[in-house]
Amino acid sequence: MLFLLVVVLIAAALLGSERLPVWGLSEQQRAILFEIRLPRVFLGACVGASLAAAGAALQALLRNPLAEPYLLGVSNGAALGTMLAFVFFEQLVFARPLMSFAGAAIATIVVYQMARGRAGMNVERLVLSGVIVTTFLSSIIVLLTSLLDAARLRGFTFWLLGDLSQATVQGLYFTFAAAVAGTILLTSQARALNLMMIGERDAFDFGVEVGRVRLIVFGTASVLVGTSVAASGSVGYVGLIVPHLVRLAVGSDNRLVVPFSAIAGAIFVVLADTFARTAIAPRELPVGAITALIGAPLFIYLLRKN
Repeated sequence: MLFLLVVVLIAAALLGSERLPVWGLSEQQRAILFEIRLPRVFLGACVGASLAAAGAALQALLRNPLAEPYLLGVSNGAALGTMLAFVFFEQLVFARPLMSFAGAAIATIVVYQMARGRAGMNVERLVLSGVIVTTFLSSIIVLLTSLLDAARLRGFTFWLLGDLSQATVQGLYFTFAAAVAGTILLTSQARALNLMMIGERDAFDFGVEVGRVRLIVFGTASVLVGTSVAASGSVGYVGLIVPHLVRLAVGSDNRLVVPFSAIAGAIFVVLADTFARTAIAPRELPVGAITALIGAPLFIYLLRKN
């Protein structure tokens, strides 16, 4: 998987509206490679790794194969936080990631509390809560767009659909640090997540500190989703479809599923962004639209197969 990721990163760096040779780059081509192409490619890898690792951990924690940041409203919470920063605090450097994280965390808490009934939490309540929160947050986002002028509205709409074209080296550092630290932290909880998949009460009987694990996973997933959305907008289906494919390949042991999902998610988003950059070059497609076009039919196939 790591070897495949390296191959995909190299190919993505060379492909685009301006195809680059493997060696013998001109000065202009070096500028394209190091200032534009590589930051975007690596940012896509970090975003894919973050979303896939968060999705895998949430699915294990909630014992729900449909648990995914995009469907649970976490991505929309992060998007709303980012938009508030975009509209009211545009001059502050760290406003977007901080408010994106806050929006993701609040959306996570609200969905989790709504899904818990007297008899506990079930799949139907969780999905319904996610749909309600997603719809509500989407309505607020639509209302806030009326505060933007035409130029900013077009840029924000493209970003909201998933856009890696604004990648910068500074933003890449922040997203990379979050992706690596978050994946390591979620992987460290893999044994506890394995036990919690059979039920929180049984996991508690085996010595798992359920409350601490739940707090770590929800908090880490919120950070990963928040940083990803702040950098690239809402890229859907990554956290849903990638963990499913990984489980088909390596089984359900989260010690393998979480890190493998991070690597596979990085590969998936980089490939999707490469297609978005080259399909109608020199124009670009939103990467979120590409992941949805790939992810939705693939998920339907997996549902029918199982």
